[in-house]
Amino acid sequence: MVRNVLIMGPPGSGKGTQAARIAERRGIAHISTGDMLRAAMVAGSELGQRVKEVVDRGDLVPDELMLELVLDRLGQPDATAGFLLDGFPRTIAQAEALCAALEGERVLERIILLKVPEEILVARVLGRGRVDDTEETIRHRLRVYRESTRPVLDVLEGKVDRVDIDGVGEIEEITARIEAALGA
Repeated sequence: MVRNVLIMGPPGSGKGTQAARIAERRGIAHISTGDMLRAAMVAGSELGQRVKEVVDRGDLVPDELMLELVLDRLGQPDATAGFLLDGFPRTIAQAEALCAALEGERVLERIILLKVPEEILVARVLGRGRVDDTEETIRHRLRVYRESTRPVLDVLEGKVDRVDIDGVGEIEEITARIEAALGA
């Protein structure tokens, strides 16, 4: 059974929803960098304040900081049975560092890429009702995704098996597509 998974897709593609469902069904750790960063912002720590400034601009948190957070999380006991990365890596440098850190027994086994048309993405994100989700910020995040995150797939190409999944439809339908791609 595939136990170490990366789920990718643009903002609003349903990564968080699907990652939580898949991780729970498989008994593996859901490692959401978005959740980790939001928790830091809510805590109001120095880290949280730095993160908030970056997020409010719609930019990506620096690679070194994200790598430190994720590697620490991967070292926690619940991640030893497997993990589902949600929101990381987002840059080529993060992808290269992750591959180097996971060499050996804990390799990334599969990438799930959720594909959703841009206008549907914008509508979904606006529908979440978060304060920082304006149409301008969402479109900026989509540009950042295309320029910085999408190229991550080129780095991982040939190293990790990738499956493209249609991210449009009912939540359960999309979950079933992902489960089929991950196998028993």
